[in-house]
Amino acid sequence: MKLVIGLDGQSSGEKALEFAKNLANRMESCELIVVYVIEWSPFSFQTAEENAQRHKRREEEIAIAMERVVNPAIKTLTEAGLTARAVVRHGDVADTIDDIAHSEGASQIIVARSSAGGFSKRIFGSSTANLVMDARVPVTVVV
Repeated sequence: MKLVIGLDGQSSGEKALEFAKNLANRMESCELIVVYVIEWSPFSFQTAEENAQRHKRREEEIAIAMERVVNPAIKTLTEAGLTARAVVRHGDVADTIDDIAHSEGASQIIVARSSAGGFSKRIFGSSTANLVMDARVPVTVVV
């Protein structure tokens, strides 16, 4: 079984991570896919120079997300004896998480709700509704 965990870089993501860790520990075999989405729209018209700078900025954003959010989460899961890996992408939060879950053959998406902002603030607007209503796999929202 595969579970996708959507992290936000905030304490609310820790709730989703803890929930997924506890769930995975109850299963005989489970792979955890930790996902961090950097919001980004491809619909921006820019010069070639701006596009080159944007590409460099995107690579830097991915490196920062890996270092600050994703790698510590993976370490927590692997130290608990679980199988885990990371995916960091740019895009629309709900669509990207759904695409990853679907392409990976995940059984469930796990995200957290928070009033603190970050991913949860974004996802509990239209993104939350889109993810919950349109995801191709079940979505668990941890409070």
